[in-house]
Amino acid sequence: MAVFLIMVAAVAVLALLASAIRIVKQYERGVLFRLGRVIGVREPGLRLIVPVVDVLRRVTLRIITMPIQSQGIITRDNVSVDVSAVAYFRVRDAVKSVVAIENVYAAIDQIAQTTLRKVVGRHTLDETLSETDSINLDIRQILDVATLEWGVEVTLVELKDIQLPDAMKRAMARQAEAEREKRAKIISAEGEAMAAAALGDASDTMMAHPLALQLRNLQSLVEIGVDKNTTVVFPAPLMSTIGELGAFVARENAAANLAPVPAGAVSNGSAASG
Repeated sequence: MAVFLIMVAAVAVLALLASAIRIVKQYERGVLFRLGRVIGVREPGLRLIVPVVDVLRRVTLRIITMPIQSQGIITRDNVSVDVSAVAYFRVRDAVKSVVAIENVYAAIDQIAQTTLRKVVGRHTLDETLSETDSINLDIRQILDVATLEWGVEVTLVELKDIQLPDAMKRAMARQAEAEREKRAKIISAEGEAMAAAALGDASDTMMAHPLALQLRNLQSLVEIGVDKNTTVVFPAPLMSTIGELGAFVARENAAANLAPVPAGAVSNGSAASG
């Protein structure tokens, strides 16, 4: 019987010692309560507490990722969008995070949702799509005002996804297509203007140097002759030269027919006929 009592006492002592030992990890801090009052923060390592009297609450100091669920928001220009985001925060004051608020994670989740809806609602759709950096900064600053009182610092807020209505997507696609067509027409017009100016300069040069036009015609013949074909090309200057030569021959024949006959030739002809 005495042995049994000794064994029971030994087990009770071991259980008591086990309940008095606490291990705080490197990324944690322990908030120690004694009879309901905070008496300090325990650093990482092996810590001893008074069983039943003390309670040690461990608080992680690592950065926590919290997704902000999608919120239906109406922008300033009355467009309905669904916006989701993600927030990163960490505990700076372990005591405040335990004493100042009951559930700091749930509180940050709720205030992040309302802040997201409020900030995005102050912007138009175009601003929401193009100025995400400023929106992220505004949300973070508003969150920090509330969370710093809880011993928590928000390190980063990022808009994760912006869902638009199907009708708005089609309208934006048409707008983008029209914008591209406008740019294409402007570029084409500018190219035509530059080409016209270049052609004008080239024509002035050819008028000042007629041989340049002949060289250009020869170059055109070379380019045409690259392909194997039976097309015969006569440059316009060659055709005009042939025409001028034909007109010259016609003028010479007409002048020869109209020339007067010599007198001696006429008398000789008469004698011959007699």
